[in-house]
Amino acid sequence: MNNNQLNILAFSGSLRLASTNTALIKAAAMLAPPSLHIDLWEGAEHLPHFSPDLEDAPPQNVQHLRKLVGTCDGILIACPEYARGIPGSFKNLLDWLVGGETFVNKKVALWNASPRAFEAQKSLRLVLETMSGQIVEEAALVIPLISKQITAQALVEDPGFSAAITAALQGFAGVLIKNKTGS
Repeated sequence: MNNNQLNILAFSGSLRLASTNTALIKAAAMLAPPSLHIDLWEGAEHLPHFSPDLEDAPPQNVQHLRKLVGTCDGILIACPEYARGIPGSFKNLLDWLVGGETFVNKKVALWNASPRAFEAQKSLRLVLETMSGQIVEEAALVIPLISKQITAQALVEDPGFSAAITAALQGFAGVLIKNKTGS
């Protein structure tokens, strides 16, 4: 990444190897304009269960996660719905971020690979706003990938999907640039 790029930290709410939400993020990284660098963080399964008792000396991987969040310009989240809610492993990741200041006022692009996952999205919005995250509506994306086995490359090659992803990325970049330059 060069210094002129905006650094986007991306999280998939799914641990599945063939996750459509993860494929969506990987496609975004492939389609990102030169002004954006998207880094997918894939360590949620290695985080310990959140415990406030560990806040004074959080585990090394939690410290690393918080540092990454603190240094990024924006956050991209693509999250599925499990049992009408946020997947437990992803909620655990968010709980670890609550105790620090690095998430406060972060701009967040909220993506979803299923138009039927509205309960999780509603819950996720509430959690992120409670954490003082700022959801960027210009960057919101819901793409109908439910029940599809699709790769990032296939998303990039599909004109409809790639256009939607690119438009959401452009909306996000526009807001992040305004935020960074103060204009």
